[in-house]
Amino acid sequence: MRAVCWAGVDRVAVEDVPDPGLHDGQDMIVRVRQSVTCGSDLHLLAGHVPFMQAGDVLGHEFLGEVVEVGPEVRRHRVGDRVVVCSVISCGRCWYCRQGLYSCCDNGTADAELTERAWGSAPAGCYGYSHAMGGFPGSHAEYARVPFADQGAFTVPEGVSDDRALFASDAAPSGWMGAELGDVRPGDVVAVWGAGAVGQLAARSAMLLGAERVIVIDRHEYRLALAEQHLGVETVNIEHTDVQGELREATGGRGPDVCIEAVGAQAQHSGPQFLYDQLKQQLRISTERPMAVREAIHACRKGGSVFILGLFVGFVDRFPLGAMMNKGLTVRAAQQHGQRYIPMLLERMARDEIRTEYLATHRLPLAEASQGYRMFRERTDDCVRVVLDPHAPG
Repeated sequence: MRAVCWAGVDRVAVEDVPDPGLHDGQDMIVRVRQSVTCGSDLHLLAGHVPFMQAGDVLGHEFLGEVVEVGPEVRRHRVGDRVVVCSVISCGRCWYCRQGLYSCCDNGTADAELTERAWGSAPAGCYGYSHAMGGFPGSHAEYARVPFADQGAFTVPEGVSDDRALFASDAAPSGWMGAELGDVRPGDVVAVWGAGAVGQLAARSAMLLGAERVIVIDRHEYRLALAEQHLGVETVNIEHTDVQGELREATGGRGPDVCIEAVGAQAQHSGPQFLYDQLKQQLRISTERPMAVREAIHACRKGGSVFILGLFVGFVDRFPLGAMMNKGLTVRAAQQHGQRYIPMLLERMARDEIRTEYLATHRLPLAEASQGYRMFRERTDDCVRVVLDPHAPG
């Protein structure tokens, strides 16, 4: 079959790879109908996530049709339309029973790499390096789904592919940021990043009762989409003193909850960005944590900061003093999608969550390189690129 593969730093290639097969009785095979680019893919392409190998299949956010099931699969049948959680978890270990699916003990086959890097191994993830299990990704004609009864969810009739696709990763990530960030009715919430995850975090905060939601970004077209489709307030980081704007909007206190949805590829025009970028280029650091620093400084005393953006290594100049002396609660996680996806699909069916507008570009698999270039460089007002593995091209 054809698949989009990592071919080195800033290089992808469409190659012939082996068809997936059932490795375990809990597996199933899905014919991929749609797979979408994600901002965290850019960390892989830039070489900042370790343990990538040439030929690894990319992609982790997808939807498809079941074509084969293992003998132990009970919830799915051939022909079902399913959205697949990007996180691979067993559903049975201690962490899964606590709802901490992205911390699953059994979701990755090779725990040694991440135990050395992070102290213990998280769950697996499709197409996300051998540090996350080395599972082939979803930018392919077919995908193997381990622990299928735990990680795949039947899409309700009436919910389009374009909408359900984002229940794979972006929507549960956004909801988790708002819920575990402890958004409460009447809160003022600030979200750094107006990509798909940031916008869905903003929508989730609204559904959880936030009185005001302010989205911060440097791309005017993304802020315009957030205003148009969500009705939120926006701040352009290139044109405004964000700290001053947020203090003024909150009577001098700062937001109750700050959600960082940017990650290690944060960009800015100020000296902090140049400092972080130089350290990345010299391979002294893997991260550019500017948005995290800003969120911690902006948050009101006693407030909550949730880090949704992807980070893989160490950072310096972390504002530990501000966090401690302001009494902040700071949390972070990979998304616990199995915990949220059924509820999100129901909300999508009720039109409470709409995601189609985030899929700004659609390309056949053969044009994935062009799609990632457009996505990385933010050209043509690109938010997300949907790849169709079976479209001619």
